[in-house]
Amino acid sequence: MALSKRTKSTKHLQSAAPDQTAIRTALWRALHVQIDPLPHALEDEIGLRIAAPDEGWQRRGDMHPQGTRTYRASIVVRARFVEDLVADEMSLGVGQYVLLGAGLDTFALRRPDLAGRLDIFEIDRAGPQAWKRQRLLDLGLGIPDNLRLVPVDFEAGESWMERLADAGFDACKPAVVASTGVSMYLTRDANLATMRQIAAFASGTTFVMSFIGPMELIDPAERSGVEAAMKGARAGGNPWLSFFTPDQALGLAREAGFQRVRHVSAAELNARYFPARADGLKTTSSEELIVATT
Repeated sequence: MALSKRTKSTKHLQSAAPDQTAIRTALWRALHVQIDPLPHALEDEIGLRIAAPDEGWQRRGDMHPQGTRTYRASIVVRARFVEDLVADEMSLGVGQYVLLGAGLDTFALRRPDLAGRLDIFEIDRAGPQAWKRQRLLDLGLGIPDNLRLVPVDFEAGESWMERLADAGFDACKPAVVASTGVSMYLTRDANLATMRQIAAFASGTTFVMSFIGPMELIDPAERSGVEAAMKGARAGGNPWLSFFTPDQALGLAREAGFQRVRHVSAAELNARYFPARADGLKTTSSEELIVATT
């Protein structure tokens, strides 16, 4: 008996589901709200609804309240930093926001105070993005008119720049472009090529990127956790390929053609978002940020 169109569609979406990294990011953001004391750096449980994990998901090994707390903190802090950056740039007249490797990001739904005044472009692989689109519709959340889901078939050699332009991105106007949790999966040359494309955007464009540091710069207490994350990524078919010191990350941005670049350290993020917490919550030392402006 032939499968119905609905069954075929469901099976296709299951096969195109986001990888575990995207799912884990969404769950850690929800876990921050559910188990970490106030104040929260970010309040996001919409991603949990989209991911729809099995019952008992909080008991998964990668959700351990203590064992994953610094990585959970890093996930929420980098998202909060980017959103604060977007708000700052909006005050200067920037009206476009591009997310590279958007995964299950929920900014467009969660922050209508900001998102409603932006053109938002989420770039991701075609399969997982189709899955996310259907989940938003199934949940009744809908897709805001100003949110452009931009699927790119990287394996087929599609250009993300061309697809971005097709989706209505105006290259003559500045934008905020965010790449968090992506750089480690690309080679140095691939990171540089992407950054060169963004550095050619309109004057006033700001690029923010997270990066993983080499093992010798990571707090010794965190190294086993980072090694486990690397092993898991490799086993899942997404090995980490690039590690940068802060100077190397800054140098890469300058080589790409950005006019102004700065490093945002884990210490700076902790001082800004987790000051004087009684529970000692802090972000991991393994992941930091650079901000570069055209």
